[in-house]
Amino acid sequence: MASVSAPAQAAAAPAASLQRGIVKMVLSGCAIIVRGQPRGGPPPERQINLSNIRAGAMARRAAQAQPDSKDTPDEPYAFQAREFLRKKLIGKEVCFTVEIKTALGREYGIVYLGRDTTGENLADSLVNEGLATVRREGIRGNNPDQARLCELEDQSRASKKGLWSEGGGTQSVRDLKYTIENPRNFVDSLHQKPINAIIEHVRDGSVVRALLLPDYYLVTVMLSGVKCPTFKREADGTEFTESFAAEAKFFTESRLLQRDVQIILESCPNQIILGTIMHPNGNITELLLKEGFARCVDWSMAVYTQGADKLRSAEKSAKERKVRIWKDYVAPTANMDQKDRQFVAKVMQVLNADAMVVKLNSGELKTIHLSSIRPPRIEGEEKNKDKDKRFRPLYDIPYMFEAREFLRKKIIGKKVNVTVDYIRAATGPGESTPAFSERTCATVTIGGINIAEALVSKGLATCIRYRQDDDQRSSHYDELLAAEARAIKNGKGLHSKKEAPIHRVADISGDTQKAKQFLPFLQRAGRSEAVVEYVFSGSRLKLYMPKETCLITFLLAGIECPRSSRNMPGGTQVAEPFSEEAMLFTKELVLQREVEVEVESMDKAGNFIGWLHIEGLNLSIALVEGALSKIHFTAERSNYYKTLVSAEEACRERKEKIWANYEEKPVEEVVYVTEEKERVANYRPVFVTEICDTLHFYTQDVETGSQLESLMETMRAEIAAQPPVEGSYAPRRGDYCIAKFADDEWYRARVEKVESPAKVHVFYIDYGNREVVSSTRLAAIPPAFSTRTLPAQATEHALAYIQVPLDEDVRADVVDCVVRDIQNSQCLMNVEYSGASCPHVTIQFGDTKDDVGLGLVKEGMVMVDVRKEKHLKKMVTEYLNSQESAKSARLNIWRYGDFRADDADEFGYRR
Repeated sequence: MASVSAPAQAAAAPAASLQRGIVKMVLSGCAIIVRGQPRGGPPPERQINLSNIRAGAMARRAAQAQPDSKDTPDEPYAFQAREFLRKKLIGKEVCFTVEIKTALGREYGIVYLGRDTTGENLADSLVNEGLATVRREGIRGNNPDQARLCELEDQSRASKKGLWSEGGGTQSVRDLKYTIENPRNFVDSLHQKPINAIIEHVRDGSVVRALLLPDYYLVTVMLSGVKCPTFKREADGTEFTESFAAEAKFFTESRLLQRDVQIILESCPNQIILGTIMHPNGNITELLLKEGFARCVDWSMAVYTQGADKLRSAEKSAKERKVRIWKDYVAPTANMDQKDRQFVAKVMQVLNADAMVVKLNSGELKTIHLSSIRPPRIEGEEKNKDKDKRFRPLYDIPYMFEAREFLRKKIIGKKVNVTVDYIRAATGPGESTPAFSERTCATVTIGGINIAEALVSKGLATCIRYRQDDDQRSSHYDELLAAEARAIKNGKGLHSKKEAPIHRVADISGDTQKAKQFLPFLQRAGRSEAVVEYVFSGSRLKLYMPKETCLITFLLAGIECPRSSRNMPGGTQVAEPFSEEAMLFTKELVLQREVEVEVESMDKAGNFIGWLHIEGLNLSIALVEGALSKIHFTAERSNYYKTLVSAEEACRERKEKIWANYEEKPVEEVVYVTEEKERVANYRPVFVTEICDTLHFYTQDVETGSQLESLMETMRAEIAAQPPVEGSYAPRRGDYCIAKFADDEWYRARVEKVESPAKVHVFYIDYGNREVVSSTRLAAIPPAFSTRTLPAQATEHALAYIQVPLDEDVRADVVDCVVRDIQNSQCLMNVEYSGASCPHVTIQFGDTKDDVGLGLVKEGMVMVDVRKEKHLKKMVTEYLNSQESAKSARLNIWRYGDFRADDADEFGYRR
């Protein structure tokens, strides 16, 4: 047994005074360490041994420097005595009197729980529970404390408590395990489940020694994700203490030392056990960061199971308050205004896998680099291969094209949220590195998705590794590391063991011979898909043809754009007025967008000439309408000539931009004579989906119905698997989107008007109906289900040869009749002639083949619209004969006879 009573040579202390302290640690059943209150740093502490009793000695590990020494086990009930005191005293205030102080400075006394001697006498309690014995040698008869202890010992002996129980207490000795044979397997076997433990020692703020219960494993645990200042020993043996190391240690000690906690053992790299300590009052890891006693550590942050974002947030809070280790901290964006740190911008161009050009609300263009990621690059021997070949990074660096395409499809032309993380200073050229200008590095999100994280998760970019003290990094760096770990695990992109994709793209720009060979193929193809790679001027572009895997130079047909400045043999040619505006207009509209082109011809330099369409808009017409281009005489033979002429005339009248100084000259009137043709009856099956109050109606082509059903089924399955975040979509007029209809199903739609977030007017492009919905019922359309995959299926038509009644009541009756007859049914349709807003058609019932419009005329519901075209004369005559029959029978609108003579306008009809 370990004796802790006063030795013979000890001198009695002078009159014992009552002292107070807080119990920091219980060394054994008869020794404790008490501390004072902290004032400006860790407080003083002292060891107090309980007088007149002895308790069993705790287990002790063999000295590592002495190979022959052996581990010493617990003496019987030593651990139980220590636990008895630990549970009563840790963190509690006690009062004590020092009775004896030895020559070596050891102090012996009586300890009471509480602020005065009315509290529990700890020595009495230990002896009463049979966890300590009384030192009877040298007992003085006049000492009431010793007499009381002897009496308590006799009582516990009689009751066979603790040490006095049968068996000698061998069952109370712990099987203490100081080492674990395979720490990694041990940690993995726990499956990150919380296990009970007691913190036995605190080495520094973030490293502790813990006793795992109930198996008594004694392990060293390093807190996951953080590192505190430490105590270092130099080579010469001197100890160096980092700033705030002692304070961090005391912070952890005062909260965890000898406390009952739960530990989640999370990982074991290189025999170091990483874990998180959970105390009923909170998570010590987050508290250390919040109080500025620790910094985040990237290498262990990845295994932290309680949410790395919480650690970053706690560290950010300490940095902002500049507490303790962060007292001299300066944020990377501290000198920037809030409006420059966080803003919304439109993406104009994707430069490569980690950079883009955005347009601010002010109209300024700004280059943004994605924080903390590195695009695909060539390393090692690959750099020196094919030196003679013209190097094209976009196509020759593995996965660079895939990365650029991912970004282009995701964000080009869209508004994104930009949060600047840091400004990377300009660098000069090195031996093997080029010079870089100053870079603005930011986190870019769209619809709540971090673009950099999405790139990394697909293996199309990698994370940059930093020094621990380098704070210039992404504000979502942990998510990037986690995304990279997933990509590596799943073998995505750059981390795939498969051979990298090869892009053999032929550049036939300026190659007349190749262009001549290619021209007939493009002419026969009609409209071909393309991506605008570069804009040289308002009407000159470089296109990538994905199906043909080639690059071509493309000139817009039918227009003449102002020329940009260029170098000529005789000097620099000055730019024409509005050339820059025309180029910016074209860039903003089509750069890096998916377009359709109709190639008509080529020039002698090997450049193709034709028409370019983007989402139904003809770029040549758009430039003319914007007063940034004039009509070229070659447009006269095109189908777009009339539209171009009317657009140009409107701009000339307003004297906009290039027409600002235009003076109108008298011109001879030109009369266009159109050839008459025979009426063509080519009825095709359609499904009538919607009928409007104006008597216009929408149809779906029966032949493509199965494609629409398949697309809707696939789209809804994908949405169900990955539901859109409610409220993340910001609708804009003209945007294609998906909308949740009253049946709680998603449909493709187009935004027609935005009154407010609660009132958004949408048009269902596959069915023709309209609705006013809240923006929370809208979401961005997945690219795989856009109108490029399947065009809008609802087509607008009007009934031919009839006049729509202007009187609202009469028109309502006609609409009701048509709805009853043909809505949601399959009919046959033939286009008769073009109208101002849509084609005019005749509709036949699917079963009887009766003409719907002719039926309305026969019933006296509508009047005939007399067309003058000769090829329609036969149909008009048939309709007029039916009208005369209805008039004779006084049906509906003819019930009062022929009212058209004097008051047709009053009744809403024209003769």
